[in-house]
Amino acid sequence: MHRSTFAAGFLLLAGIGAAAAQDVIIAPEQETVIREYVKKQPLASVELLGVELNIGSTLPETVELHEVPDTEYRYVVVDNRTVVVDPGTRKIIKVIE
Repeated sequence: MHRSTFAAGFLLLAGIGAAAAQDVIIAPEQETVIREYVKKQPLASVELLGVELNIGSTLPETVELHEVPDTEYRYVVVDNRTVVVDPGTRKIIKVIE
């Protein structure tokens, strides 16, 4: 009985963890708005040592994020790549090449 209770609890926690780790999907319309805005408002590239530019990576608090009007996201240019960030978590949600 203890094993089945443990297994059920483990599966429940695994499911919660998987749901929390899901990627944020940017709607195509919002991605277009972001791309156009970034083209019109270029930023100087910053260098971040030790930070991988992968979806889900967290940017340090020292990195200044810039607003994209009409979206909930922010952006910054790191190593000449535009990075779209969720400002609440500072996690990278899109890297625009």
